Amino acid sequence: MQRFELLILGSGSALPTNSRNPSAQLLCVAERFFLIDCGEGTQLQLRKFKTSFGRINAIFISHLHGDHFFGLIGLLQSFHLLGRKNPLRLYGPPPLKEVIDVLNKVSDTRLQYPLEFHSTQAKTVELIFEDDKVEVYTFPLKHKLDCTGFLFREKPFPRNILPEKLKEFGVCHSEIHRLKQGLDVISENGELIHADVLTRPGPKPRSYAYCSDTMYHEELIPLLNNVSVLYHESTFLEDMRERANKTMHSTAKDAAKIAAQANAGQLILGHFSSRYENPDLFLDEAATLFSNCMLANDGKLFQITVSK
Repeated sequence: MQRFELLILGSGSALPTNSRNPSAQLLCVAERFFLIDCGEGTQLQLRKFKTSFGRINAIFISHLHGDHFFGLIGLLQSFHLLGRKNPLRLYGPPPLKEVIDVLNKVSDTRLQYPLEFHSTQAKTVELIFEDDKVEVYTFPLKHKLDCTGFLFREKPFPRNILPEKLKEFGVCHSEIHRLKQGLDVISENGELIHADVLTRPGPKPRSYAYCSDTMYHEELIPLLNNVSVLYHESTFLEDMRERANKTMHSTAKDAAKIAAQANAGQLILGHFSSRYENPDLFLDEAATLFSNCMLANDGKLFQITVSK
């Protein structure tokens, strides 16, 4: 089965600490490598956790608060210095292109690789990337700035052929391509054979949702329904509910509530405020509403195998 795994590069919020960098994650789906947000120091984290810069196919920036993109300019420059030639796709809010253009101009930087910028919008759900293996959607979050989450979904897998059934019903091997797509076929004696007689379903596609900075937002629930793994920011605990509301962030309990209502397979908590020294408190709070929770610690690698 194709690889689907998540590496946490940064799990803290605005102020980095000795153990937590600002937000950044590297997601691998079928050997496509997607960088999600790029807080300060992300390129150092990529080196620390032995990840090749050249394997990154696309970068997704959720919004323009500094702890989510201040590492981007340095990373783009490093791609240039390392001799990158392959195109790099960059998805983010429209003003991000202006920021990059200005900084490249004042620093007299001319990237030696094509940088393909794709604007995102924070009003509706939108399909922004698709190939034969994966599709990526943006969806609106509820924060002080326009902010989007990202949903990564595997494309449906082909159906599995039952060779003994092909022989039993006299179906030519030339029909295998149709059968893998779930299409009915005609046997050698002219009989219509349904695909479900000759095949069994392939693995269930997996999915990963990244909910960057946001306060509790019920409108997310239908979109996130049955997601395999949900990352949801949990900047605060309930002891700082007033602060969470004022800054339009979530508590661990908010994140757990979304996960439970969306019937998520697993919840990853992250974007922790530096005010808290004991991260287990976030697990304790979330577990009151949703049991299958993990912490997004820097360097943690998650294998996404859950499928609802």
